[in-house]
Amino acid sequence: MERFRDFGERGLHSGLSTLNGFQKFILRGNVIDLAVGIMIGAAFNGVVTSLVGDVITPLIPAAGKGLSALVIGPIPWTGGTLRVGSFINAVITFLILAFVVYLFVVRPVNALVDRFKPHQEPQAPTTRDCPFCLSTIPLKATRCPYCTSQLLPADTQAAQPRAQSA
Repeated sequence: MERFRDFGERGLHSGLSTLNGFQKFILRGNVIDLAVGIMIGAAFNGVVTSLVGDVITPLIPAAGKGLSALVIGPIPWTGGTLRVGSFINAVITFLILAFVVYLFVVRPVNALVDRFKPHQEPQAPTTRDCPFCLSTIPLKATRCPYCTSQLLPADTQAAQPRAQSA
């Protein structure tokens, strides 16, 4: 009997340690922030849906009753109707939500990333254009592999325009 009690206590303790790990996971800031964000997003979706359905679409004159009553049908081969107004409502709702997400999520995150991301200096060029055939060739090439023209070295070519302008 003592042996069975020992197994039971070990099972109980391992189960409680698993629950403690789950509790630590749930109470971390990221999970709670995510849950709050989802709840606010769902509530905001309801607000935007109501705004579009109750305020915006009645202002659009269509079929006398507003946009949400716009229906095409009946379809001869199915007998159903196309509710175009409901689809347009959904598109307007999506566009408003996407715009708000862009303004309040995407732009601030991009600004933070740009602020803390190290800026890199532009790389020195490794190629140049042949002045005769306009092909791209290595910077140190003295002869164009495409048109076989003799080329000045890159450092001499860069110094010549400066000398001529002086």
